[in-house]
Amino acid sequence: MTLRTGHIGLNVTDLDRALAFYRDVFGFGVIAEGKEDERRYAFLGSLAGDGRPVLTLWQQARGSYDKARAGLHHLALEVDSVDQVREYETALRDHGVDFAYEGVVAHREGSASGGIFFHDPDGTRLEIYAPSGAEGAPVPSATAPTCGFF
Repeated sequence: MTLRTGHIGLNVTDLDRALAFYRDVFGFGVIAEGKEDERRYAFLGSLAGDGRPVLTLWQQARGSYDKARAGLHHLALEVDSVDQVREYETALRDHGVDFAYEGVVAHREGSASGGIFFHDPDGTRLEIYAPSGAEGAPVPSATAPTCGFF
């Protein structure tokens, strides 16, 4: 048996706000949604793809993300190149997103992989990275992986 990630589910405080962010910045389309007042959700994915959800947003959080509580640490999304990471960085800046570090950073000292680290509207920690192309990029911490403590 081989397990694969099916989709990621995130609790959000405001589904409309979260939908706008994930649709406008990442280009996800709504595959299915629930509109009952107490059961609002949206399954997001590529409308041109196989119709499988990549991310599910559940409007049931009462407060923003808290990194001090057990649960999701961060969501990392991979792209093919550092140039693509920078394109997302520009789009995110246009949305006024809160970044953990300035620009593309390496995952650790001497690493070829790296990306950008930021927060969604509910404060959930997100990363967009490329597996190579970040050689020579700054490293926020010489003693821990960049994605570990932002």
